[in-house]
Amino acid sequence: MALNHRPTNRRDFHRIVSATAASAFLSPVLVHAQQPGRTLLRAGDQKGGLRALLEAAGELKNLPYDIQWSEFPAAAPLAEALNAGAVDLGPIGDAPLLFTLAAGSQIKAFAASRSDAYGTAVLVRPDSPLKTAADLKGKSIATNRGSIGHFVSLKALASAGLKPADAQLRFIPPAEAKLALTQGAVDAWATWEPYTALAETGGHARVLVSGRGLWTGLSFLAATDKALAGKREVLRDFKERVERAQVWSYQNAQAYGQSLARIIGIPEQAARLQFERKATRWQPIDAQVLADQQKTADFYLAAGLIPKRLDVRGTFDTGFNGAAG
Repeated sequence: MALNHRPTNRRDFHRIVSATAASAFLSPVLVHAQQPGRTLLRAGDQKGGLRALLEAAGELKNLPYDIQWSEFPAAAPLAEALNAGAVDLGPIGDAPLLFTLAAGSQIKAFAASRSDAYGTAVLVRPDSPLKTAADLKGKSIATNRGSIGHFVSLKALASAGLKPADAQLRFIPPAEAKLALTQGAVDAWATWEPYTALAETGGHARVLVSGRGLWTGLSFLAATDKALAGKREVLRDFKERVERAQVWSYQNAQAYGQSLARIIGIPEQAARLQFERKATRWQPIDAQVLADQQKTADFYLAAGLIPKRLDVRGTFDTGFNGAAG
């Protein structure tokens, strides 16, 4: 499906968001049985995300609350599950967070991380004649609507002086997009880790344009306004566990790579490649985070993907800054 690159009107925008929301509830749910009298935290996740990290680092032991996990194939359906109140929190990139906030979602980001942007990239087959971003003119690019891959594909085109309409975007989930690329149904695939590392190490694709210089590397923990009000201390504890687990992962890279591969069911080579090159670091939500997020929002507006300018200052809860030891 090609993207209509005219500025999105409000009716079309909400239709797009509603269609994305429907897919959020198709994801499998992993439940840790809730004990009487304990708070239940409903955590959304993506493949190879928070649950794998926390489990490997031992941070899911001795929890003072219970967690119900829901895994989603991409950030866009996870964001819509947040919007619908189906989960309390989840990890989400800067671009998909903006997409759902622009639709009026009652959620806020309460923790921020930065990663090396290389693995968020536009991929092509190993034998593809495409060599640079300029070669994407007139070509088809598979990605997930409203995802960070969608954002990077548009930035890659812009870096070559091309407009969104100069390429044909086809919005399909990661697994289908990979198949479309390998079978030659599309010319390129804009995706993120661990899909990039899996495609590279499996010999199915190579990086045509990496996200370095195109994407800020920002990702967030986002929660519903309701959870931020009613489960604040649980969210604070969860955030601190994630931050400790991230530090542990880089201090124990080999052990984590092995554990990550086992937990998410991918080869160890791919697991280690995607995690080591991301070099994720959690940080306070500071002025630079706000400035970078505003630039991303303004780019989305210029690309016609959100209906009006979004002031990002109101989309953050900075009350969790400095909570980690």
